[in-house]
Amino acid sequence: MSQTQTLTVDGMSCGHCEQTVEDALQSVSGVESVEADRESDAVTVEGDAAVADLVDAVNDAGYDASA
Repeated sequence: MSQTQTLTVDGMSCGHCEQTVEDALQSVSGVESVEADRESDAVTVEGDAAVADLVDAVNDAGYDASA
């Protein structure tokens, strides 16, 4: 079942940063859609991926994520 999860992501300062975070999250199994917003330091993820996997993907991309 699909759910909406929001992560706080520090370090996104431009559109390229948003795209990098979105691409990292899209690669996680179970993710259906992603929308990053650097203005609010947040990323909204739709899907059934585990939160820990989402946080790990963002951290691996070089940003600081928390649920």
